[in-house]
Amino acid sequence: MRILIQRVSQASVTVGFTIKGAIGTGLLLLAGIEDADTEEDIIWLSNKIVNLRIFDDENKIPNISVKDINGDILVVSQFTLHASVKKGNRPSYIRASKAEIAIPLYEKFLIQLSKDLGKTIQTGEFGADMKVALVNDGPVTIWIDSKNRE
Repeated sequence: MRILIQRVSQASVTVGFTIKGAIGTGLLLLAGIEDADTEEDIIWLSNKIVNLRIFDDENKIPNISVKDINGDILVVSQFTLHASVKKGNRPSYIRASKAEIAIPLYEKFLIQLSKDLGKTIQTGEFGADMKVALVNDGPVTIWIDSKNRE
């Protein structure tokens, strides 16, 4: 799985004219799933995300997690995170999972995040044309790939 994490002061996702998910202070996660992803990837990513110390403490040092600040998480599915631009100018999305594989993994990821964070996770609508609005705080943007655990 590939996750693009953005620390936000607010974020929302809209489908059509309906807001599907919205948060205040917390994390906006753009999530890309590939066929090789497993429950092990989900558990590792969820734990890493909720405990990632990227929020400022009282000394303005990024030393506390979204869980520590009782922040929220908004997850938006995004197959384009698996784009390959190696050849030509049109991205290839061949590594991104089809819905029949991606949706169950996406749903397990949401359940694991909710369990690890201890609260409900806000989401977009899988496979929909979504409009994402956010105020990136910092800005802080971090890329995590469960197949490349650096």
